[in-house]
Amino acid sequence: MNVREIADLSPDERHAFFERDAGVESARSDVREIIDRVRTEGDVAVREFSSEFDGVELGNIDITDDAERAHAELDEAGDPRLDAIREAAANIEEFHEELLPEDWTEEFGAGRQLGRRFRPIDRAGVYVPGGAAAYPSSALMGVIPATVAGVDHVAVATPPAEEINPVTLAAIHEAGADAVYAVGGAQAIAALAYGTETVTSVSKVVGPGNKWVTAAKAEVRGDVEIDFLAGPSEVLVLADGTADPELVASDLLAQAEHDPNASVVAVTDAPDLADEIAEAVEAGAAEREREETIRAALDNDASGVLLGRSMPEAVLFAEEYAAEHLSIQADADEELLDRITNAGSVFLGPYSPVAAGDYAAGPNHVLPTNGGAKRYGGLSTETFLRSSTVQRLDREGLDDIADTVTTLAEAEGLEAHAESVRKRFE
Repeated sequence: MNVREIADLSPDERHAFFERDAGVESARSDVREIIDRVRTEGDVAVREFSSEFDGVELGNIDITDDAERAHAELDEAGDPRLDAIREAAANIEEFHEELLPEDWTEEFGAGRQLGRRFRPIDRAGVYVPGGAAAYPSSALMGVIPATVAGVDHVAVATPPAEEINPVTLAAIHEAGADAVYAVGGAQAIAALAYGTETVTSVSKVVGPGNKWVTAAKAEVRGDVEIDFLAGPSEVLVLADGTADPELVASDLLAQAEHDPNASVVAVTDAPDLADEIAEAVEAGAAEREREETIRAALDNDASGVLLGRSMPEAVLFAEEYAAEHLSIQADADEELLDRITNAGSVFLGPYSPVAAGDYAAGPNHVLPTNGGAKRYGGLSTETFLRSSTVQRLDREGLDDIADTVTTLAEAEGLEAHAESVRKRFE
C-alpha cells in the first residue's frame, strides 16, 4: 500500500476516491430483466434464477419454520453463538428504542394547536446477505429497528443454499421476523417489492447487498420505498501523529476483508505515521485468512494511505469522501468531529474499532456508501416510520390568520380556498 500526497492526486485519482460506484450502474440493465420476470412469473422465475445464480434447486421458498428450528437447536445445545446473538440483539434494541420519536402537540399562539404523530409502516422487507455464509449481524441490524418501530409484518429474504447457515437463521428468528424466504440477489428484491405466490409484497425494502441487490433496489424505487443504495463496505481513518499505526491498519484490514470492492482509506498529516500505517497494512494482510479478498480491496482505486499537508486538508478530504465508517484516531478527536458533517457512523478513539459497531455496540451498521452520507443517514427506527401533522384551530385562531390565508389564496387565483375561510365567520 503506497503513501500518496493529497495535493498530488490527479483528477482521475480524485474521481476514483469520490465516485465509488462499484459497478452498480452497469448492472442495472441485467437486473431490469430479472425484475420484470419475477414481477410477471412469480415463484417460477424465483426458482429458475435460484438455480441459475445460486446453483440451488429450491424446495420451500418460505423457510420461516427452518429459522425457528435452527434457533431452537442452538438454544438446546447451549451454543455460545446464540448467547452472542442475544447480547448483540439486546444492545441494538436498547439503542434503537432511544431513537423512537414521540408524538407531540403544542399551542402556537391563541387558538392554534399543532402537532406531529408517528406511525409505523405496515410491511417491511429486509435483505440479509448470506446463503452458505453467515451474516447474523445483518439480520439483527435490519429486523430489530423494524420491530422496535412497531411494523406489523417484517419479512426477510436471504440467499438459498443446500443448507442455509443455522446461525443466520437463528439470528433472524431472534430478531423477530414474521416470515423468512430463501431467495437472494435481484430476484429477492423483486419478490419483496411486487410479491409472488409465496412472498408477500412489502411497503419498504431495506438492507445491504452486492451490486445486483443494490441495482435492483434502484430499479424498484418508486414502486416501493427503499432505505438507500448501500454498496460495498468502506472506511476512512482520520489520524494524527498520536495514533497507533497498528490499530489504524487493523481497522483498514477489517473492512478490506468484506469485499474485493471495499474501499479503505487512512488520511493523516504525519509523514512518519503514514509510512508506518502502509507497512503495517502490508504485514497484516499476509496474516489474515481472507488475504486474497483483502489484497483486492487494497488495490482498489478508492483505497490508500493519504498524506495531507495539514490536518485541515485531511479533514477536507474526509468531508468530501463522506465515508460509511469514519474512524477518528487523534488526540483532539472531539474537536475534529465538530468539523465533520458527512459520515455514516463515527468511531472515536483507539478503543472504538469499527467491528464493535458492526456487531454489538448498538448503532446500526446498515449505512450509506458512495458519498450517500452527504444526503441521508443510516438505517434506524425512523426508517420504518411515517409522520402526520395534526392541526386544530378554534374561531379565534382561525380569525388570527384569516386575512393572510384569504389574501394568499386570491393571489393564487384559488377563490374557493378563500371562501372556505370566510364561510366560517358568516
